[in-house]
Amino acid sequence: MELSNKTAREMFYELRTATTDRRYGFGRKPMLVNVDVQCAYTSVGTYVTAYDNDPQQIEHINTLAALAREQGLPVYWTYVAFRADGSDCGVFGSRDDTPDSLQNIKRNSPRAALDPHLSVAESDYVVNKLMPSAFHETNLQSLMVWLRCDSIIVTGGSTSGCVRATVVDGLSRGYRVIVPEECVADLHESPHFANLYDMHKKYADVRPVSEVIEHYRAYAGG
Repeated sequence: MELSNKTAREMFYELRTATTDRRYGFGRKPMLVNVDVQCAYTSVGTYVTAYDNDPQQIEHINTLAALAREQGLPVYWTYVAFRADGSDCGVFGSRDDTPDSLQNIKRNSPRAALDPHLSVAESDYVVNKLMPSAFHETNLQSLMVWLRCDSIIVTGGSTSGCVRATVVDGLSRGYRVIVPEECVADLHESPHFANLYDMHKKYADVRPVSEVIEHYRAYAGG
């Protein structure tokens, strides 16, 4: 194992600088997949589970969603929430049982609600997921096939959890994956940047959101 005194942030930016010409690319038709941008994880000061990395994260996500719709491209939102007894969280919810625990995010509760600052359109897909990946037992895979999408642009949180799981599942299913850096967040910067590093090295292109915005603006059809 190589040893280093560099921070995860330093390692990520060095990697991205060194790999500017090694990309998976955007593909022909992307789906914007916004993972768990819900109050449990965005309402800092209200819920201990919430985090904020980039103060413009929500604004950037809204911009990407609006541009996707303008181009006739799909927008997909997930939120995590469970039944009243939490049993559908399974082993994922078995480590603890506090008011802040995952299995206690109940359907139709304030913690389960998408962030009120998001612009969600009637034409968008909004799906309740139960496990980390947006692909796990949801309709995302079948929609990707039906809509003939060959790539996903992943935003949301957390970088080290549900975002990473979605990214790995996306690549594993043969999709090109893009992660707009400013559009993902985590509770602590070390796992955030360590996972940006890992995703960019193996599973995705982690790019500045400005590049993703320009891609949507220049989109000319698949």
